[in-house]
Amino acid sequence: MIAIVCHGTASLIGVPATALASSEAASITVFAFATAAIFYALFGYPLLLGWLARRANNPVRKDDKLRTVSLIICVYNGEKFLARKLQTILDLNYPRELIEILVVSDGSTDGTDEVARTFQSEGVKLLRVPHGGKPEALNVAVPQTSGEIIVFTDVRQTLDPDCLRNLIANFGDPKVGAVSAELRVVSEQTHEEFYTDLYWRYELWIRKQMMRIDSSFGCSGAFYGLLRHLWKPFPPNLLLDDAYLPLTAFFRGYRVVYEPTAKIFDFPTTLDSEFERKVRRQAGLYQLLKFLPELFSSRNRMRLHFLSGKYGRVVVPYCLILMALATFGLPPYWRAAATIAQVAFYGLAALDAILPANFPLKRLTSPFRTFVVLMACSLFGVKVFFVPPKSLWKETTVRLTES
Repeated sequence: MIAIVCHGTASLIGVPATALASSEAASITVFAFATAAIFYALFGYPLLLGWLARRANNPVRKDDKLRTVSLIICVYNGEKFLARKLQTILDLNYPRELIEILVVSDGSTDGTDEVARTFQSEGVKLLRVPHGGKPEALNVAVPQTSGEIIVFTDVRQTLDPDCLRNLIANFGDPKVGAVSAELRVVSEQTHEEFYTDLYWRYELWIRKQMMRIDSSFGCSGAFYGLLRHLWKPFPPNLLLDDAYLPLTAFFRGYRVVYEPTAKIFDFPTTLDSEFERKVRRQAGLYQLLKFLPELFSSRNRMRLHFLSGKYGRVVVPYCLILMALATFGLPPYWRAAATIAQVAFYGLAALDAILPANFPLKRLTSPFRTFVVLMACSLFGVKVFFVPPKSLWKETTVRLTES
């Protein structure tokens, strides 16, 4: 009886029952595949990674040797942060005679150069280069330094006094080629800032688990160290210097590790500013397909983790789009449930954008908006194929606080 009714209804609207069933089956398949891919990228792989990491036994063999360090600050118009940053460097618990400090002014038009010159009596050197972006500035700066370890740092973050010593200790392991510090956000945060920072802490957790297995795939550009002999000039228009350089070390057989006791501190970033930064980073991941195609080859001894941990999240927004399109072809009851769920999800994200900063309901809505914004970054990241890569560099906006 049911089959007869369905066949009759389909015939009345000019669609054969077999074609309708086939269309629904295809929609269910696409919807299920997209859902499974999202679940694996966001939940399944982290669970697998944690399980594998707990069973790994690959510690870093640290030592107390004090090595010579070339600390390079690449800065563009960082006048309001530079003096503070240089003072935290001078206050490091590390022999001053072993630290070479170089400020690279990337064509700054504010008072950056003047601030750097006021520290010349402390041994701080200033190198001014035409404005061309961070990678190009570093290509000029690194050959002019001499330390056994090159440490790259940005201008905005401040350093814990033991940061450098704890970072350098990792180079006691001959298998370690690059080491990343841990970035922490200072001061009380708004709901929006909290969930943005939560995503960053999730990234750090991923790096820590990968390191226990073997190696992570990048460093925090705000502060990381590299063995000098592993330095390799950056290719033109590169967006992710803090991924490219560690990865070149990785493919030479070295480990890229993360040191949680090497702490640096930053101000909270707004979600709008984080969006611009994540668009650049996602665009940089697309770029790596060109610069480091061996990431997908057998040369990558962590290929499963790279594809799952990095590009797994890149495909999530495309899967969300597939889910939305497949919803139209689902059987009626499934279609209604899927539509309600998606409208509620995106509706909460949209509502968060108009709520006041500390409105109580934002505890519920902010996670949804943060997720949607960060996933949208992957979609916008494809701009790297259509616009000059340098146009994706934007100044990060932070909420300055007393710390």
